[in-house]
Amino acid sequence: TTEIYTLSLHDALPISQKVLSQSMLLIIGAVIVIASVLGGYVLHGGNLMVLWQPTEILIIGGAAVGSFVIANPLHTIKEVGKGVLSQLTGSPYNKSFYMDLLSLMYEIFDKSRKQGVMAIEEDIDNPESSQIFSRYPAIMKSKYLLAFITDYLRIISSGNMATHELEGMMENEIESRQHELEEPAHAVNKIADALPGLGIVAAVLGIVITMNFLSEGPERIGLSVAAALVGTFLGIWMGYGFVGPTSIAMEHTAKYEIKAYECAKSAIVATVSGQAPQMAIEFGRKALPSDKRPEFQELNDHVRSK
Repeated sequence: TTEIYTLSLHDALPISQKVLSQSMLLIIGAVIVIASVLGGYVLHGGNLMVLWQPTEILIIGGAAVGSFVIANPLHTIKEVGKGVLSQLTGSPYNKSFYMDLLSLMYEIFDKSRKQGVMAIEEDIDNPESSQIFSRYPAIMKSKYLLAFITDYLRIISSGNMATHELEGMMENEIESRQHELEEPAHAVNKIADALPGLGIVAAVLGIVITMNFLSEGPERIGLSVAAALVGTFLGIWMGYGFVGPTSIAMEHTAKYEIKAYECAKSAIVATVSGQAPQMAIEFGRKALPSDKRPEFQELNDHVRSK
């Protein structure tokens, strides 16, 4: 019991640590951007209340949202929402996820090797009721990855496709999936590029309004011009300080998900080539990024614990 508890605790720690790390980095980065810009402004003698211009925020924010809706299909808009949320909650594609993926592949390969390819048909046709797949809830939640694995295992069990043909087909699907995953990040990046221009729009409108106050003295004109320039400031600040970096973070998340597909591909191709299950998952392990790749013995212990 003590050994099982220790293994479970060891497996759980990387998940919480990684989620905490991603969330903290997001918060720390935002605090640095806000503190540096506003802190420097105040230390230079600026008045924070001058920066509070709700109408400028309405013009810039509303135009940004509207142009985003015009430019993107509904599917992309939904994916952007999910992508932004994942930056707050943490990506599930961490070392623990990859170890579960490789452990799942090992169990499937081992069963196929010992009992024959036909023995895994029930598992891949109904993964929800499979004793093997049900032990890996994180993989089950990743619907696209689950479909990717079961589809190619089904192809292996139903035909004699050449290894290079199978690998080519998998690479084409991975490339297509990569474009899909990066599309939300590219959409957000385009909004980041547009925000400085929208800030200029808000500033120009503010200057137009200022023309009405030419007869009211320099103090009134100065306040109106300052309010107009806040629009330019907000557009540039939001674009380069928050929205642009968010799009880059979303690209990183997409790359880590693609690594899961490449890991599964390498393991499946290796087993089709005749490699033993232990060696097949080693091919998959080597396809993982170094910062999230489990050590050989670490993965071996995880497979045994499962």
